[in-house]
Amino acid sequence: MGAIEREGYLFETEYSVMLQKGAVHVYKEGNFIKEIDFSFHGQQPDPKAIEELVEEFFEENQ
Repeated sequence: MGAIEREGYLFETEYSVMLQKGAVHVYKEGNFIKEIDFSFHGQQPDPKAIEELVEEFFEENQ
């Protein structure tokens, strides 16, 4: 799962299969902005769910 770049922001995802938890780290111009926590089921998070978290970030921060 790669990073997402959008509107000057970088969204990097990390997750633990064992814990079934993850986070999207949000950066702008190399500076850490926010961590968005999430949970998931299976071997990895659904990429569509990650994209929805990114969409929610922009809805809340526009």
